[in-house]
Amino acid sequence: MQSSPHYHRARFLTGLCLAAALAAASIGALAEGETRYVTDQYDFNLRSGESTRYKILRQLPSGTPLTILSVNQESGYARVRTDEGLTGYILLNYLQNEPAARSELESMRAKLAALQQEPDKLAAQLSTLQNDYDALTTDAEMLKRDKQDLEAELAEIRHAATNAIQIDRERHELQQQVSTLLLQVDQLEHRNLELSNKTRQHWFLIGAAVVAGGILIGLILPSLRLRRRRSAWHSSSL
Repeated sequence: MQSSPHYHRARFLTGLCLAAALAAASIGALAEGETRYVTDQYDFNLRSGESTRYKILRQLPSGTPLTILSVNQESGYARVRTDEGLTGYILLNYLQNEPAARSELESMRAKLAALQQEPDKLAAQLSTLQNDYDALTTDAEMLKRDKQDLEAELAEIRHAATNAIQIDRERHELQQQVSTLLLQVDQLEHRNLELSNKTRQHWFLIGAAVVAGGILIGLILPSLRLRRRRSAWHSSSL
């Protein structure tokens, strides 16, 4: 058996009466400056005036916060302002004191999703920090090896510098020894020259003496021979 149109109309009017009764019960609690929320059953129209004849400024989704500017109990409309600053009129029975349950649920779901993402974010941050730590550790090891290499090079340079100083000192000492030896050689050459000159003079004197002796002998021998002959003649004459 199908329901008659009168039956559906009666149900609709009954629903409107219940909504009006609820709105009338809540009208006295509304005050200017308070915040109310659109119910979570439907999207409702924000109009430019207190009647369905006025144009729709915006459709407000459930859970939209509205600031009450004024209330007209006769028309059943409230003048409200959105958070974006848009001002209009909406039926009082579309408003409630608390945010819509569906909106609250969506907000809680969003917060839960954000909280569920936090471990992943923390894990990603931890991984990044671990990678940074590993990179810094590698850099520290490289710097440590470079420091050791530089210290070894510095030790070699210092050792080479010490050897260079020692070599320079030894070279200076050798130069002094060479100078001393050269002086001694010069002195020996001078003495050798003097001895050579003296030897020449000595041999010259010996040669001169020999020559002089030969001359004397050459002069004396003939006179001796003559004396012998004279002595012999003298003896024979006797």
